[in-house]
Amino acid sequence: MFQEEKCFTVRFSLEAHFPEDYDGDDEAFAWLREWEGQIKPDVVKSVFTTLRNYPRWSAHVRNRGIAPTEEIEISLVKAYPDPMKS
Repeated sequence: MFQEEKCFTVRFSLEAHFPEDYDGDDEAFAWLREWEGQIKPDVVKSVFTTLRNYPRWSAHVRNRGIAPTEEIEISLVKAYPDPMKS
């Protein structure tokens, strides 16, 4: 079997900016919990919703040992029919 590969990256860099008088403990990373609990799941769901519009491609989450809080890899595969099996 011959296989070709290409990697494409979409990276989200998260930042929270606080006023000068902020002491650093009041918020307790609520901004990060919002990302992890609400925004990121919606983004991933939206990606898979879009990918389902292309039935010749299959998509699944691939885990390469990196924590899901650091990376989500979505593997896309387009399989061509085997002409020998027709």
